[in-house]
Amino acid sequence: MTDATETLLRVEDLRLHYQTRRGVARAVDGVSFDLRRNEALVILGESGCGKSSLAKALMRVLPRNVQHFGGHVMLGETDIMALNDERFRREIQWNRIALVMQAAMNALNPVVRVGEQVAEPLRVHRGWSKERALERVAETFRKVGVSTDFIQRYPFELSGGMRQRVVLAMALVTEPDLVILDEPTSALDVLTQAAIMNVLKRIKRDEGTSFILITHDVATSSELADRVALMYAGQIVEFSDARQFFHDPAHPYSKMLMDSVPRLHQPEAPGHIPGEPPDLINPPAGCRFADRCPSRFERCDRDPDAFSLDERRRVRCWLHEGEDA
Repeated sequence: MTDATETLLRVEDLRLHYQTRRGVARAVDGVSFDLRRNEALVILGESGCGKSSLAKALMRVLPRNVQHFGGHVMLGETDIMALNDERFRREIQWNRIALVMQAAMNALNPVVRVGEQVAEPLRVHRGWSKERALERVAETFRKVGVSTDFIQRYPFELSGGMRQRVVLAMALVTEPDLVILDEPTSALDVLTQAAIMNVLKRIKRDEGTSFILITHDVATSSELADRVALMYAGQIVEFSDARQFFHDPAHPYSKMLMDSVPRLHQPEAPGHIPGEPPDLINPPAGCRFADRCPSRFERCDRDPDAFSLDERRRVRCWLHEGEDA
């Protein structure tokens, strides 16, 4: 039986910077976190905070304009940052880490039957025959709630929810240790979102798969999360147990974000976060949230450390200086 407390992934000082016409954009700028086996980590944050870039960095799906890519990433006992591209592709991509990208329809080839597309990772990375691979596809389709009749269909014959399940099956078909999901429910209606989240919870429970769910949807993420990492301007500003985060957030940004979520029977209107995130090409020298923070004080002109409030909670804010566990 897998030890649920065993660390599957440890990320330290991960950086991914892009070269643009205006300068260097620090999309991922010193990110550190860990993920245990059979755990779901939700990465929350506004658009443009670096969430999708973090997923690309972990999966090493990098654009051509990368200016700097570095840090330490341990997957179990393997330092995956030390692997060359060929070995990473052969041993890690889709075998041990799989990625579900945004926009399921765009991830599927419209002129190839979905069964063949889901079977492709097994044929390319494992060298399986077509017949054997399609048997695994049928098994995986059943797990994600897709009829095996759909194996012979084309993507345009499926609804948006079914296409999302097919893309999820493509990520799960090789039985990876970790699946990264980038906004998997953003284009779906509320009922379909709930159905997809129920599938993920069942797979996590039954298969022991670990998930990193990247989203800006606080309500949906709370259904799956064991822990939460809140990103802001390329950095993780709070890393916390999910129950603590949703009920007692510590960072000023976390508090304002939770106050902005509508709730049933809430007498007052939801709050809002004034201003806008800083430019990642020219971020402020101190706390990157300072210009929008109601608790700003003189110390915020310096970049804060990540203070450990307890063994499962870290907050990047000067307000918590001296509270280290």
